[in-house]
Amino acid sequence: MNSISQTLPLNLTQHWAGYLALTVFVVAYIFAMTEEVTELKKSKPMVFAASLIWIFIAIVYTSGGMSEQAGAAFRSTLEGYAELFLFIMVSMTYLNAMEDRGVFDSLRVWLLSKNFSYRQLFWITGFQSFFISAACNNLTTALLMGSVILAMGKDCPRFVALSCINVVVATNAGGSFSPFGDITTLLIWQKGMVPFMDFFSLLIPALINFSLPATIMSFFIPKERPAALMEIQDMKRGSWIIIFLFIFTIITSACFENFLNLPPVAGMMMGLTYLKFFSYYLQKTRDANPVSIPEDLTDTKVDYFAPLKYMNNPQAEANKRVANELPFDIFQKIANLEWDTLLFFYGVMVGVGGLSFIGYLVMASQHLYGNTDPTVANILVGVASAFVDNGTIMLSVLTMAPDISQGQWLLVTLTAGVGGSMLAIGSAAGVGLMGQTKGIYTFTSHLKWTPVIALGYVGSIVAHFLINGRYF
Repeated sequence: MNSISQTLPLNLTQHWAGYLALTVFVVAYIFAMTEEVTELKKSKPMVFAASLIWIFIAIVYTSGGMSEQAGAAFRSTLEGYAELFLFIMVSMTYLNAMEDRGVFDSLRVWLLSKNFSYRQLFWITGFQSFFISAACNNLTTALLMGSVILAMGKDCPRFVALSCINVVVATNAGGSFSPFGDITTLLIWQKGMVPFMDFFSLLIPALINFSLPATIMSFFIPKERPAALMEIQDMKRGSWIIIFLFIFTIITSACFENFLNLPPVAGMMMGLTYLKFFSYYLQKTRDANPVSIPEDLTDTKVDYFAPLKYMNNPQAEANKRVANELPFDIFQKIANLEWDTLLFFYGVMVGVGGLSFIGYLVMASQHLYGNTDPTVANILVGVASAFVDNGTIMLSVLTMAPDISQGQWLLVTLTAGVGGSMLAIGSAAGVGLMGQTKGIYTFTSHLKWTPVIALGYVGSIVAHFLINGRYF
């Protein structure tokens, strides 16, 4: 009896340590959600809360002579975070490299130069957000499209507000059908709940989730055509090769998981070496081709990031040549990662792991999946993701480990991914665009269209059952 008590985790859900841990986590999460108001980086309260939770656990287990069990549980939680951290680190490094090479600026300027109408731009930015977010994180995609929308809609606030709502819905929907498009799908894939190729069965439901509300909103977009911006931004040397290497890295990760039974992060780390070797090549070939700046510009401050104009402009030409030959240091790209986000996920994953070890997620699983139909439970999970970060929601579901079919795992992947679109605070894309637009796209402007977005949410669920019935 004594040996059993020392191998099974204690149920601390009605213990002082459990109450304190739950309170600390909730308070920290409230601080994280109100980051825009408090200006306190979201990682700080979450990492602090995670540390306190495990301190409470360790005190109880150490006093009972079971310190080794608490340590083993923490290491197990840390191992799960390490895999996610390295995967996201490689993905963000590639995105930073592509940004450095001007890939995103080139796309933005191309859109601005084509003299599209407001309605055309609404659909173009929406579809681009949908497909780009299948490979890039939704925040990066939303901010890229947000810069285009703000530049084209500076004289039309209604266009900016509706287009930002459209981009939020599109980015969340686009990330839900790709194994590496969103934190929710990445967690599901890494845990092996859904095979790599089966995620793409969510493409049509995700497309309906985006296109249904977009169609309704498009009727309220002005028909005018904004003035084109005559500007060009060439991509720097090596940009296309980096794009190819990123795609090849994703393929490598999928092959590691499907054919070698190795975790996807192993393939991503190998993919990082592709970029490292190419970084070495760029540095060596740069040294062999030094830049010469015209003598009449030697006393002029060179703006490396200024846009290039359609004219014979010596300053612009110097900008272009110098920018192309700036040192490309792969470790600088790693240093420029969104560390606040990465540490925030540490706090969330380690904190949720602690709450699970205490016993709260087992209790939640029994209430949510034990007494409720799985379909209803998964739909409620999607609604909850409009209020709580979808990564946290998905991690909680995975920790509960409900015994559901693959069709239900696909359903919760879809609902947790797109449910955050119903409120502006439901996803990083919405929060990021609210900060970028400075009062044009707001929580209230998004809330007015919540019923239309909810219609797309319901439509995507219905489409999933009609198209993917074989998985149930």
